[in-house]
Amino acid sequence: MKPVTKDKKSQNTKQSPKPRTLLQQLAQMPEKLFSGEFRQQYGALCFRWAGDGNAIEILVITSRDSGRWVIPKGWPMKKKQPHEAAEIEAWQEAGVRGRARKKPVGRYTYLKWLDNGDVAPCVVDVFQVEVAEVEKDFKERGQREIVWLSPSEAAYRVREVELKSLIIDFKPKKK
Repeated sequence: MKPVTKDKKSQNTKQSPKPRTLLQQLAQMPEKLFSGEFRQQYGALCFRWAGDGNAIEILVITSRDSGRWVIPKGWPMKKKQPHEAAEIEAWQEAGVRGRARKKPVGRYTYLKWLDNGDVAPCVVDVFQVEVAEVEKDFKERGQREIVWLSPSEAAYRVREVELKSLIIDFKPKKK
């Protein structure tokens, strides 16, 4: 039996500098988590009524950098309330419009890789957005995959445990 050898191409393939799992990330930078320097973001938990109107579908999108499944989210915006920023992120990242409730339905934390290679722990306040309009032309079109899923399938796809819980436990509030 011949020994298994790798060809030169597979040996020279660069590995991503980003660790693959959240536990690997946490193990490599505990000082980031305990320094009290969490950054604020606002997210949109976008949903629409499905079928007979008793079930919902949740919107999830891929991130531009890693391709992992997430909800639309972003940094605070000048002269915008947090729920307004969540509405804008939903439009820019997924092409959906709707009215966000002013009070968050929850929050979750995650580690965001910055362009300079550093990592920033973030807390995301999540706002319910009932989608009223879906457009095909929007700012980040072609940069992300966009899907509507049952809450259980959406929760299965996202990586952040707290976000999984938010999605599974989500009960839309009527206006």
